[in-house]
Amino acid sequence: MAEQKKYLLFLATPDSEFAKKTYGGYHNVFVSLLGDEGEQWDSFRVVDGEFPEEKDLEKYEGFVISGSSHDAFQDTDWILKLCDIIKKLDDMNKKVLGICFGHQLIARAKGGKVARARKGPELCLGNITIVKEAVMPENYFGEEVPANLRIIKCHQDEVLELPENAKLLAYSSMYEVEMYSIKDNFLCIQGHPEYNRDILFDIIDRVLAGGHIKQNFAETSKATMEKNEADRKFWQKICKNFLKRKHSLLV
Repeated sequence: MAEQKKYLLFLATPDSEFAKKTYGGYHNVFVSLLGDEGEQWDSFRVVDGEFPEEKDLEKYEGFVISGSSHDAFQDTDWILKLCDIIKKLDDMNKKVLGICFGHQLIARAKGGKVARARKGPELCLGNITIVKEAVMPENYFGEEVPANLRIIKCHQDEVLELPENAKLLAYSSMYEVEMYSIKDNFLCIQGHPEYNRDILFDIIDRVLAGGHIKQNFAETSKATMEKNEADRKFWQKICKNFLKRKHSLLV
């Protein structure tokens, strides 16, 4: 019998009441997108200082770093510790998928530059342009590489400068770095492949209630999903291909 494959999710955000009530928490949101039968998915709430033992990292096939309301350029203890873990996972040649905050933190840990987004925050369904020639040779996309992909965006920071050896895979009119890879062990996405319309609308309602955005910004954000949906199935394929395909001999 084949040994059970294990994956680890670094949760850099608390569960919202909506996520708890609807899905049982963000752990389940990620596993519904990325998990397959027979796998074990463990979560550590790093935002609360919960981390795995360093000696246990070896037993995991792949890792995911979630989004967060925290800035990836902050120097709080848990963020600095997570940066150190990213470097260790790189040394171990482990696969790491970075989502939003995770995408930014990997850039920081690997020597890139992250800061407040120059064109302002984004909280909507976005459309990003794929750099088709860069997708090869790893190609987590499959046979057909689209020119554009829709993805839910929810962030106020951005990657300003890519780390050395990073390869730009997608950009948009708002941000120069929407997606990048480093060798075949880091894949980083600024948007949220795990989010759906309901999760986005709950976030919009909460940040509006908290006074962080204006009513017209909230209405414009929701309007982006009136006639379109995120390409969630395609993102699922990309992320699973990355996490679960064997390493190539690329350097």
